[in-house]
Amino acid sequence: MARYNKIFAGPFTEATPQVHESIVAAATLPGLAVVFNTTGGFSIAGASTNDAVFIAQDNYLTLKGVDDEWKAGDRMIGMAMLDVQLFNVRVPTGQNIAKGAKLTTNATGRFVLAASGDRIIATAEEAFNNTTGSDQLVRVRAAKSHLAAA
Repeated sequence: MARYNKIFAGPFTEATPQVHESIVAAATLPGLAVVFNTTGGFSIAGASTNDAVFIAQDNYLTLKGVDDEWKAGDRMIGMAMLDVQLFNVRVPTGQNIAKGAKLTTNATGRFVLAASGDRIIATAEEAFNNTTGSDQLVRVRAAKSHLAAA
């Protein structure tokens, strides 16, 4: 069970995030990093991707939660990451995230601690040691370097 029940986390005084809708190539959980593929659809982002990163939104239009995946072939909503907005993103088990930690993506679109030379995509807004045995949602905001690269 996820710790949060929404992917877009605010602030509530900001307009809701800019979104793109596109067909998703593979089953995708809300909170994963996605990128546009060569056919104009969404694909799960790879390790330390250099493409523009979007966050897969929860499918609120069909009353689905953050643990309900988008099926391959669905028209999915991807949220553009702005540094003034907060998002809850998927972090795999075994990650000890400190507040302010720099994050990148792994091969499955989950957010992990960035190593030297990795593209920094997001910065953690909370500390969370994921020893739960499953993905958890951790609050982040887009890194300034992510915005310059996109």
